[in-house]
Amino acid sequence: MSGNTNSYESPFCTRYASEEMQYIFSADKKFTTWRKLWVALARAEMKLGLPVTEAQVKQLEEHINDIDYKVAEEREKISRHDVMSHVYAYGQACPDAAGIIHLGATSCYVGDNTDIIIMRDALNVIRRKLVNVMANLAKFADEYKNMPCLAYTHLQPAQLTTVGKRATLWLNELLMDFNDLEYRISTLSLLGSKGTTGTQASFMELFEGDTAKIKELERMIAEEMGFDSVVPVSGQTYSRKVDSQVLAVLSGIAQSASKFSNDMRILQSFKEMEEPREKKQIGSSAMAYKRNPMRCERITSLARYVMIDSLNPAFTAGTQWFERTLDDSANKRISVAEAFLGVDAILNIMMNVTNGLVVYPEIIRRRVMAELPFMASENIMMDAVKKGGNRQELHDRIMDYSMIAGEQVKVYGKDNNLCELIEADPIFMVTKEELEAVLKPENYTGRSSQQVDEFLSEYINPILEANKDVLGENFEMKN
Repeated sequence: MSGNTNSYESPFCTRYASEEMQYIFSADKKFTTWRKLWVALARAEMKLGLPVTEAQVKQLEEHINDIDYKVAEEREKISRHDVMSHVYAYGQACPDAAGIIHLGATSCYVGDNTDIIIMRDALNVIRRKLVNVMANLAKFADEYKNMPCLAYTHLQPAQLTTVGKRATLWLNELLMDFNDLEYRISTLSLLGSKGTTGTQASFMELFEGDTAKIKELERMIAEEMGFDSVVPVSGQTYSRKVDSQVLAVLSGIAQSASKFSNDMRILQSFKEMEEPREKKQIGSSAMAYKRNPMRCERITSLARYVMIDSLNPAFTAGTQWFERTLDDSANKRISVAEAFLGVDAILNIMMNVTNGLVVYPEIIRRRVMAELPFMASENIMMDAVKKGGNRQELHDRIMDYSMIAGEQVKVYGKDNNLCELIEADPIFMVTKEELEAVLKPENYTGRSSQQVDEFLSEYINPILEANKDVLGENFEMKN
């Protein structure tokens, strides 16, 4: 419980998201970035010949971090403008440079460029954590690539796969998210210095129509802030479609995480696999024996929130009027931040779960053997055909016996006796030893093991090798 008990606090801050991600969306990060952008603007204007001095730039640099929020807040009560309030507060700290702060810029110069910088930094945190989850699942897939288990269609036993092959399905969706994330990070561009309606008219005035200097100004600012490019055209703001595209990537990660967590919840119900569990963890206040999949349930819950939240910037992007409207502001500052905080929390939990997955081989094999006679029936039939049997007669007989065996299991709660029925029928010409040889689960997993090897070596291991400097991160659950 935090110290603030008499007003609302976001659970993302008190319960779910990391301090690292919370800082990226903090006031300190936002407003120090504003000041860094004002420094970059002043430095570029100085180098391009405007009346800005080295001493003024230096003074601005010296006061990036000592923000007097009280001065800014008091000023905003008068001006009703957050950017100009911070220009004023910065000017109070830098009196020699007060006259050149924000020269030629509009509010979106600091507001929108900062938003892009924050999203870039947050995306890089997401990228690092995603790679670690992928590494955990890759290790798990390799370890269990040969262990047969039931595969399902319509949540009904269908054929066999392996525990490791199933893990590659989770991993492949995260790979798709990783590729989307890489593209989005690599193509993210600053707004630059575009002016009030995106025409750069104020800079045309400052630089007396020198287009080359205006373009160089943007290039210099982008370089100082760590970007290769600025958007080619804009209104006052960068297109709000950028927010929608970024949150689409986050939604994709949430979708993949939800698929994983739902599968794990079902597997835990089957008692085949479990998420890690603390020794003193309480599953139920009333039922002490219960092992609830609490972590995966939290993943599912947070993922649902992020997927729905991603609709916010889509509607915002679609309802901006001409060069800009301000109906984006309140929505944007909530929806973008919370999507990142949500995915940060999801990946933290996934790092924890995938680093300690518990497998119960005997339960898995018992469940396989209960269904395997049905799955092996085609092989048994084909062996009988090779010995001279009639395929249609064999097929009809197996269908009848399958109905009888199914009734034994579902109606009377007895073991699957399909093999006993087949063995006792001379039409199949099969011995008990021959049936036992057929009923080996490893014979029914197809290319599962090879698929795991191929997938890891061709697609996953190159990514892990390229990012080995960030591997090894884990997350300890605290609540």
